[in-house]
Amino acid sequence: MPLPLNEIKKLIKESIPDAKIEIRDLMGDNNHYSAKIQSKMFNNLNKIDQHKLVYKSLKGKMGNELHALSITTVGE
Repeated sequence: MPLPLNEIKKLIKESIPDAKIEIRDLMGDNNHYSAKIQSKMFNNLNKIDQHKLVYKSLKGKMGNELHALSITTVGE
């Protein structure tokens, strides 16, 4: 079962409350997304640790309900 865009945003916001999130459905199939996430929580973290925060917020859904997510993270 694909993960709806609004559910992805909700999961990220629960872990990163100040996140500004832009998500695009790349294939129109609710399964391949591109996300740009901006947060103060990313300040002073390298890209790998920023992405780990995002993946952790998805609570194991990456690779299961969510097939593909291209992430761009930006600090404030």
